[in-house]
Amino acid sequence: MPLISGDKIRLKISELFVSLQGEGPAAGYPAFFVRLSGCNLSCCWCDTPHARQPETGQEMEMPKIINRFRKSGVSQVLITGGEPLLQEGVYALMEELLALGAQVFLETNGSLSLKRVPSEVTKVMDLKPPSSGMSKYMLYENLRYLSHRDQIKFVIADEEDYRWAKEKVLGLGLNYFTEVSFSPAWGLMSPEKLAKMILRDRLPVRLQLQLHKILKLP
Repeated sequence: MPLISGDKIRLKISELFVSLQGEGPAAGYPAFFVRLSGCNLSCCWCDTPHARQPETGQEMEMPKIINRFRKSGVSQVLITGGEPLLQEGVYALMEELLALGAQVFLETNGSLSLKRVPSEVTKVMDLKPPSSGMSKYMLYENLRYLSHRDQIKFVIADEEDYRWAKEKVLGLGLNYFTEVSFSPAWGLMSPEKLAKMILRDRLPVRLQLQLHKILKLP
């Protein structure tokens, strides 16, 4: 039985669907996606602009979300956005899903504290490079809440981004306590070029492509 009833908790939902996880530690696995509405950042290459404004979402009671998950036929849940940590109800949602035995993943933009995220949740946290226009909003104290099963993601749009990300990886020793991925910004950085730079520098990071886009999945 769930630990929390959540009957009165409502969340602004952009969309609910089942697809393959396109990125992150569980890339390629089927998952139930909970995309929450609203974001506090405005990255210039954002690929989910439809989820950026909270008013575009549909308010939904948590039991309805849980019921959709139960009917999904999968055991993994990816909570994403927008920025999911903007909504207070997301913490109860994560607890409820964990209580049901789900394997829960959280995608977050790196600007809000991870302190209250349950330790059982696998966290995929961005560090926004210069091309995003959002680098100054990164909350570096979040690094203390990451483990080896979590991931820091850099979206790389150009060589300046690559140099910035390389400096962060090596200067902060990120690869020693969590997984680090470099993902080419769709349509801006070629995967081949990014792969060659990683190999040239023997950088201890994972090249990660957006599998869902390649396969034309939601």
